[in-house]
Amino acid sequence: MSTPAHDPLDPPLDDPLSRERSHLASSRAALRAMREDVESLDISDVTANWVNAEVLSRQIDDRIKALADLSDTPLFFGRLDYLHSPGADRAEGADGERFYIGRRHVHDHDGDPMVIDWRAPVSQPFYRASKKDPLDIALRRRFGYTGGDLTAYEDEHLSDPAEAARTSKLLQREIERPRVGPMRDIVATIQPEQDEIVRSGLGGTVCVQGGPGTGKTAVGLHRVAYLLYAHRERLARTGTLVIGPNRSFLHYIEQVLPALGELSVRQATVDDLVAGSVEVRGTDDAAAAIIKGDARMAEVLRRAVYAHVTMPTEQVVVVRGSRRWRVPAYELEDIVRELLERGIRYGAAREALPQRIAHAVLVQMERSGEAPDDRVQDAVARNSAVKAAVKAVWPPVDPAKLVLRLLTDADFLAAHSDGILTEDERKTILWARPVRSVKAAKWAPADAVLIDEATDLVQRTHSLGHVVLDEAQDLSPMQYRAVGRRCTTGSATVLGDLAQGTTPWATRSWDEALAHLGKAEGVIEELTAGFRVPTDVITYASRLLPHIAPGLTPVASVRENPGFFALRPVTGTAEVVAACEELLAHEGSTGLIAADARIPELAEALTAAGLSYLAPGEETTAETRLTLVPASLAKGLEYDYVVLDEPRAVVDGEPDERTGLRRLYVTLTRAVSGLIVTHAGALPAQLD
Repeated sequence: MSTPAHDPLDPPLDDPLSRERSHLASSRAALRAMREDVESLDISDVTANWVNAEVLSRQIDDRIKALADLSDTPLFFGRLDYLHSPGADRAEGADGERFYIGRRHVHDHDGDPMVIDWRAPVSQPFYRASKKDPLDIALRRRFGYTGGDLTAYEDEHLSDPAEAARTSKLLQREIERPRVGPMRDIVATIQPEQDEIVRSGLGGTVCVQGGPGTGKTAVGLHRVAYLLYAHRERLARTGTLVIGPNRSFLHYIEQVLPALGELSVRQATVDDLVAGSVEVRGTDDAAAAIIKGDARMAEVLRRAVYAHVTMPTEQVVVVRGSRRWRVPAYELEDIVRELLERGIRYGAAREALPQRIAHAVLVQMERSGEAPDDRVQDAVARNSAVKAAVKAVWPPVDPAKLVLRLLTDADFLAAHSDGILTEDERKTILWARPVRSVKAAKWAPADAVLIDEATDLVQRTHSLGHVVLDEAQDLSPMQYRAVGRRCTTGSATVLGDLAQGTTPWATRSWDEALAHLGKAEGVIEELTAGFRVPTDVITYASRLLPHIAPGLTPVASVRENPGFFALRPVTGTAEVVAACEELLAHEGSTGLIAADARIPELAEALTAAGLSYLAPGEETTAETRLTLVPASLAKGLEYDYVVLDEPRAVVDGEPDERTGLRRLYVTLTRAVSGLIVTHAGALPAQLD
C-alpha cells in the first residue's frame, strides 16, 4: 500500500498520532463494510439443494464471525515502511510501500489493503527485522492502545545507521500488561525466535521445549493460526486439533484463535480423544498406571488381538447351482498367512478374507471354462459357507472386551505378555475382583488408552492435518501413541517443559516422546527467553532445576521490571487471606495456589473474610479477580499476582518427591508480576 498524498481535510502531517487514529477509524469502517457485504449475500439462487444451502450458510456465518470488530482489541498494532516495494527490482529504484500490520486483512471498497494480516509474508519483517538485518525496512512503528483507542506510537528507523538499537518500551508494556480474563494472543509481541517456529512449514513436526513464561503455548496456537492461513484448503479438509491437559486449561486458551479470526479448530484433552465405548469411573494407583502407560503394552495388545486368528483345518465348499467348488485347507492357510504377513489392520484383513476366498473359487471357475465377473465374486464372498469359515478363522474382536479380559484373566494376560511383562508387573495391573461386563467395569483413564490402542489395531484411526499437543511432558508413551494416531498423515506441534513433568510417567527426553508419537524426525526447538515470569521469581524457582531437570537451561527473564517477590512466614490461614487482599490492591488478576488437600480450608477462610473467588478456568472479571487454584490444576495458567500457600504441602501431595518438586516448580512460576510464598511449616530443603 503506497503512502497516500496529503489531503487538506486530513489531520496535519505534523500530527502523526491523529493521522494514525484517522487510519484506524477508516480501517474499522472498511471492516464493517466487509462484514455488511457478507451479511447481505443472497444464496437462494446458487444452492442446488438444502444440503448445499446449509453448508454455504454455515460458511457465511463463520465468515461473519471472523470479521467481527472487537472493540477492545487493536485492529492493527504496527506499521512497516519499506525502502522498496516488496518483490520489485531494487535496481529500478521502486518507491517503498507502507503496510499496517494487524490481526486480519482489511481492504477498502476498491479492494486495496488497509490492514495486512500478520501472517502474510510482507508482515514477517515486523517480527524479524533488526538494526543488524533491517530486511529493507526503513521504519517500524509500534502502536500503544488503551482499550481499543490508539494512544501512543514508537518508531524504529532500522536502516538509519545514526540511530542506535534500543528496547521497545511499548513492547515491554504490552508484555507486562495486567491480565484479567482468559489468555490473550501475543500477535503484537511475537519475538524473532518465536516467529521462526510459528512460520515453520506444515510438513514437519516441531517440538518446543520452553520453560515457564517463554510463550510456548502462545507459539503453538499462533502456529495453528499461521498454518490455517498458509494452507487453508488442505486443513479445511483434514482438520486441526489442539490438545490440552485439562478442561480448565482449554477454557483458559479458548479465545486466542477466535481473536485471530480462526473458528474451526477443535480443542480436546487426551481423555476426550480416547473416550469411546466405555465410561471412565475409576482410578489406578501410580504403579498400575505406569505399566499400563508403558509402550510395551502396545505389543501385548497386538498379540492379544491377532491371537484370535486360527489356521483353518477344514476345506470350504461353495455350492452354486449344481456345482460344488472346494477350497482346500492348505490353500486357505496360505491366504490367511499372506494377510497376516501384510501387517494390515485386523478388521481390514477380516473384510478382505472372504474376497480372497471368493477369488480362489473364481480361479477354479475360469479353469473349468466359465467366465465369472465381479458380481459372481461378490456373491461367492457372501456365501454362507465362506461366512462361516471367516467367522471361525478370523472372528470379530471387541476392543473393550479384549482389554477387559487382559485385565481380569491372569492366564490370558500371561500368554500374551510372556517375555514382555514380568510376573510382578502382571499382578500389578490385574484387577482384584472379577467384572461381569464392559459396562459394569470401573475403567481408569489408562484403560481407555489401552482400548483406543486395541481399536486402532482393528480399525484405522482417522488422521488430522495438524495436531497441537500442549503440556506434552506429562503424557505416558501409550498416550503419545494415541495422539500420534490422530496425525499419522499430518504433522504436529509438541509443546512442553521437561522440568514441569508432574506425572510419575512423565517423559525424560523429547527424542523418546517424538518416537512414541510416531514423529521421530521432528525438530526440537528450545525457548529460553522468559517474557512472562519476573526475574526475581524465576531465579528463585530455578533453584529446583538441578533436582528436577539437571540438563535444562534455566529461563532467563528479559523483562526490565524485576517484579515483586516475598517469602512470608505465617501462623494461619488469616495471614494467607491478608496476602491475597494485599495483592488484590494491585491491578490485574490474583491466584491463590495451594496443595489440593488444603483447598477446602482456604475456601472456607476466603468466604469468612468476604472475599469472592473463582475456580480455575472461570473467567475473571473486574469485580472478581481472585482464583483459588489446586496445585494439580495450575499448569499452563497465569495470573498477575500469586499467593503460593505451603510449598512443603505441594511437594508432599505427590506420590514421590521428584514429582512433588516438579509440581512446586509449576506453582512457583504462575505469577506475571508478583509472588508471595506463605508458609507455616519449613520450606523444602531444595529451596534453601
